[in-house]
Amino acid sequence: MIAESYIQYYADNNIGTIEFYTPHHNSLPSHMLKELTAAIDKASQDVAVKVVVLKSGGLKTFCAGASFDELLSIETEDQGEIFFSGFANVINAMRRCKKFIVGAVQGKAIGGGVGLIAACDYVYATKTADIKLSELAIGIGPFVIGPVVERKIGTSFAYEMSIDAASFRSAEWAREKGLYAALFDDATALSEATNQLAVTLSNYSAEAMAEVKKAFWANTDHWKTLLYERAAISGRLVLTEFTRETLKAFKNK
Repeated sequence: MIAESYIQYYADNNIGTIEFYTPHHNSLPSHMLKELTAAIDKASQDVAVKVVVLKSGGLKTFCAGASFDELLSIETEDQGEIFFSGFANVINAMRRCKKFIVGAVQGKAIGGGVGLIAACDYVYATKTADIKLSELAIGIGPFVIGPVVERKIGTSFAYEMSIDAASFRSAEWAREKGLYAALFDDATALSEATNQLAVTLSNYSAEAMAEVKKAFWANTDHWKTLLYERAAISGRLVLTEFTRETLKAFKNK
């Protein structure tokens, strides 16, 4: 079992790969959100890279979202806003990245993990990669990731997921709604398909791909302020008695 948390970035044959891992179901504390943002920015500026692959370590969970331990350590609204701004920073880095980001989702995704998937430009997943927006169940809401999830699957389905915060949606449901481009039987088949797609894209014009991405991410520049306004809402709600007690109950399970 992998014990240590990490974020890795490496480039090979015009393909940049970013991989993250934490022992707690790939949940992300603030320092790793900073590292992930930096890795995405680095890939965007790397002249040796034409396409970026984003993936996580382990098998069962792609990303469980925010670190509950860190959420419980928040004592002020400012601290809360800073923490949730970490997800805003990652999403903004992904949308402004000059390269296509291909997501390889090998397991379930919850909360902020769904936001990471939605911020990718193209996503492959395994058939076990179910998704859930669980924020409302702990007294918050998918405020920071809401715009990017809505952009990907539509307001109606994003709202449905937000309200039914206790239920997972199947990987097939996510594929039908446009979050995933294709599903694969296991992590090996997923990896092979992702690598094949990345190789194909690595032979395309970097300039053309950058312009295509720019065109399809049009009308999102206001996220430079919107996502941080949303982070402030989450930062306030995380201090409520309901959320504190709910987080403690989840942690003690």
